Amino acid sequence: MADQRRNLPVLDCATEPLVRDPLTAEQAVSIAAVFKALSDPVRLRLLSLIASHAGGEACVCDLTPSFEVSEPTISHHLKVLREAGLVTSERRASWVYYRLVPGALAGLAHLLDTTEHAAAGR
Repeated sequence: MADQRRNLPVLDCATEPLVRDPLTAEQAVSIAAVFKALSDPVRLRLLSLIASHAGGEACVCDLTPSFEVSEPTISHHLKVLREAGLVTSERRASWVYYRLVPGALAGLAHLLDTTEHAAAGR
C-alpha cells in the first residue's frame, strides 16, 4: 500500500486528556492543525463520507458528486485532511483512494474525554 504521509501531527491515545495535563506548546500546535482541518464543513463531510463508505475507503471519483465544488477543490480539502493525519491516500492507476487513519478519531475523543476529570471530583 503506497501510503502518502507527510509531517503528520502526533495525535494518538497516548496523549493525555486535556483535563489531566496541560498541553505543551508543540502539542497545542499539532492538535490545533487537526481541529483546523476539521473546522471546514466540506472537510468534515468528506471525512464522514470516507468513514461511512463501503470498505472504509473512497475514491475521489466517489466523493466529488456529493459536493457543488470542483474536483481540484475536493482534492485540496483531502490534502488538508491527509496532512492533518486524519486520512491516508493510495494511488491506484489514475485514481486516489482515501481511508481514515486508524485511531485518529479515537485519539481526538481521548484528548477531549472529561469523564476521568469528573470522576476525580476536580
